[in-house]
Amino acid sequence: MIGLSPRLLRQVPIELGFRGKTLQYLEQSIASWVMSEEAIAVMIPSVIRGAEPLDAMDSAADFAARLDGLVLQGGADIHPSCYDQRPERAESVTDVVRDRFELDLLREFIAAGKPVLGICRGMQLINVLFGGTLHQDLLEAGAARDPHVIPGAEEEYRHGLIIEADGWLGRLYDGQVEAQVNSIHHQGIDRLGEGLSVEARSHDGVIEAIRHGGPGFVVGVQWHPEFHDHRFPDLLPSRPLMQAFLEQARAGMPIR
Repeated sequence: MIGLSPRLLRQVPIELGFRGKTLQYLEQSIASWVMSEEAIAVMIPSVIRGAEPLDAMDSAADFAARLDGLVLQGGADIHPSCYDQRPERAESVTDVVRDRFELDLLREFIAAGKPVLGICRGMQLINVLFGGTLHQDLLEAGAARDPHVIPGAEEEYRHGLIIEADGWLGRLYDGQVEAQVNSIHHQGIDRLGEGLSVEARSHDGVIEAIRHGGPGFVVGVQWHPEFHDHRFPDLLPSRPLMQAFLEQARAGMPIR
């Protein structure tokens, strides 16, 4: 039974009929991806009144005790205060309440020895949890040669991926060193968090996959493997990654 952290929708379109309410939701593709390998996907709701989660650490610990793994899905930018910086872009969409709740979830699942898989924003949260920082915008920071997001293209935009051949991801994909993945992000890792290793980079050097070297399964990828389906046969297959994650969830054993 795999917990998926929700996206939050605070400005709800009036036609949905939830005036003044906040919606928590899963994007269908990520739930389908988890359940394609005979796991059960459940959404982990954050319990919020006003602007702060209620008993966030207690609820995060309860979820970690009862569920077998955690998948962090994509979404809004991480607020720079989470890595001790000030916002550089006034137009960035952030949600610090979600940030804090998901960081609590990460801490508790890792402490419980449960596997964690971070997707896009989720990978960035893993880096922040271990003391790393982010480029608030890759192009503005000079950290990328090409844009890593094209408005309106969403999962149809992609770039090249260079996989570390001797890393965990390289072994998972039988030594494959080059691939294509989708790209839907303008932020990225700057300083790498403590204990994390780089498993893959984009064609222009942006970190695209990380793994924590300690016990347990803590892996993050910058692309959206849940979108790598039959529509895009040229993209890196997503099944090996989910199978590896669920193998750890079922076995409860350290990654090898």
